[in-house]
Amino acid sequence: MLYRLFFLIAALVGVLSASAVATEVDEDQPGGWYMVFFSKDLAGSRLGFQGDIQYRTWDGGSDLEQLLIRGGLTYRPRALPGKYTLGLANITSGQFGDSKQTRTEDRTYQEALISQNVAERVYLKHRMRLEQRWVNGQDFRTRFRYALFANVPLNQPDLSPGAWYLALYNEIFINGERNIGDGKEVDYYDRNRFYAALGYRFSDAGQIQAGYMQQHTNAVNKGQLQLSLHYSL
Repeated sequence: MLYRLFFLIAALVGVLSASAVATEVDEDQPGGWYMVFFSKDLAGSRLGFQGDIQYRTWDGGSDLEQLLIRGGLTYRPRALPGKYTLGLANITSGQFGDSKQTRTEDRTYQEALISQNVAERVYLKHRMRLEQRWVNGQDFRTRFRYALFANVPLNQPDLSPGAWYLALYNEIFINGERNIGDGKEVDYYDRNRFYAALGYRFSDAGQIQAGYMQQHTNAVNKGQLQLSLHYSL
């Protein structure tokens, strides 16, 4: 009886260990993020809207990392520089590997986006975003994000149609709470993203970018190939 119990426990441990290894994220395999960003300033008004749809994969193909759908109402005040947004987002996150299990998250967010020119040819944007997060299976959470974007035209002095440009950004994420429920904790540092891409402005309304983003968290340090369309309606 003890002999059989020993082998049953050993087999169960082996199965669990194999499952853990199979689902461990492959940091050497680049993922793929495919994104559409859109915005619209309403005629005769300081209001508008913006949003994005992002399909993120672990392997560049069909292994879902995240499907993100986000949108918000924008406002450009007379007394302040920049554009300010109140928005909502829905995120479906998948697990690495063969598992089809997903986790859902709903967010509200507030954002400030402020533009700045440096040395005539460097176009900067500062984005500050505060998120309120309802992650399935976790307590209510908040997170602060700061991103610095830089676009530098390469073949002409500005970003008018026909411009090829270098696109860079760095974004840091800071958690508002450590306790996320069920006895689990996270660090205040959530993640950092660094991105570099080649962009092309094909019209007054649109541009495309293709590049690479390195994302660092306490659990995973993984690269992502990115392709994005940015369009003003």
